[in-house]
Amino acid sequence: MAGDRETLLSMGFDPARVDWALRATNGRGLQPAMDHILEHENDPIPDPSASAAPTAATSAGTAGTPMDVDEDDEDLEALKAAYGKAKVAPVAASGSGSAEALAPVEAKSIKCIQCGKMFKNVDLANYHAEKSGHDQFEESTEEIRPLTEEEKKQKLEELRKKMAEKRARKAAEDAKAEAANNAIRRKAGKDMGQIKEDLAAKQAIKEAEAKRREKLEDAKARAAIKAQIEADKRERAAKAAAEKAAREGKAVPQAAPAAASKPAAAPGEKKEYKEARLQIRLASGGQPYTTTLPSDATLREVAEYLAGQTLAVNADTVTFSLTFPRKQFSQADFSRTLKDLGLTPSAVLIAS
Repeated sequence: MAGDRETLLSMGFDPARVDWALRATNGRGLQPAMDHILEHENDPIPDPSASAAPTAATSAGTAGTPMDVDEDDEDLEALKAAYGKAKVAPVAASGSGSAEALAPVEAKSIKCIQCGKMFKNVDLANYHAEKSGHDQFEESTEEIRPLTEEEKKQKLEELRKKMAEKRARKAAEDAKAEAANNAIRRKAGKDMGQIKEDLAAKQAIKEAEAKRREKLEDAKARAAIKAQIEADKRERAAKAAAEKAAREGKAVPQAAPAAASKPAAAPGEKKEYKEARLQIRLASGGQPYTTTLPSDATLREVAEYLAGQTLAVNADTVTFSLTFPRKQFSQADFSRTLKDLGLTPSAVLIAS
C-alpha cells in the first residue's frame, strides 16, 4: 500500500486525495485507487475521522470470526453471499479416492466467468462487480503474476492519457458553456439597450408635447392678461369721464350718445376695429393656425402664439409676410400693433 501511495504521489496527485482513495478502496491496489481518484476528481474530500466508527465496527466483526476457518473458504463464502450466482466448485471428499484427489487445491485467484478477468482477492472481485455489474465468479489456481517495470510504466502512461483526455473534454465543455452564457449575456444587453432607446424616445416625445402645451398655455395667459388690462383701461376711462361730468354738472355720457357725439367719419376714412382675425400658414406646409387677437396686440405676440402651437417655429427668428397685397414684415415691425400694420379686421400671414 505504501508503494501504491508513492506511485500515485509521483504522478502528481494531491496527498489528501491519494489517502482518501486508498482508504476508500481498502488498499486493494493501484488500479482501484486510480479509478477512485478519476471518478471523484471534483468531489470534496471527506473527513477521515468520519470513517473511524465503521472501521472499528468492522474490526469488531473480524475479531468474532473463528480462527479455525480457512481463509480461502471464508473469501469464497463472502463471494457467494454477495453474488448468489457465483459458480465455485468445492473440493468433494471421497472415501474411495486417491490421496491426491483428497488433497485441498489452493485457489490463487478469482476469475470472472462473464468477462474472463482475473483478480487477486475477493475485494478486487467485489470492486469489479460493482463497476461492471457482473455477478458470476469462480476460484482459479492460476496465479496472477506481478507487473514488470515496463508494464507499470505503460499502465501509468495510459492513466495519464486517460486523465488528460478527461480534462480536455471538461475544458471543451466548459468553453462551450461559457460561449453560450456570453451569447445570452450579449443578447440580454442588446435587448436592454433597445428598451432604453425606446423609453428615451417616448420620454422625449412626452417632454416635447408638455413643452408645446406649456407654451400654448403661456400664450393664452398673456392674451387674457392683455385683454383684462384693456378692459380695466376702458373701465377707468369711463369712470373718469363720469366723475368729470358730475363735477361739471353735465349728464353722464352713454356709449351710444358718445358714439353719436363723435364727428362723422369722413368719406374714405378707415373704420376702427377692436380685434384682428388671423390665419397663419407655414411656408413649409401643413395645417394653418387660426386665432383672434386685440387690434392693439403686436406682431411679436403673433410670433409667440405661433411658437406655442408648433415646435418648428422660434418666436425670435420667425418672419411674416402677406401674399395680397405682397408685403414682407421685418423685425422692426414686431413692436408695431396689428392695427398699425393693416392686419385688421382679418389677414392671412405666411410664416417662414
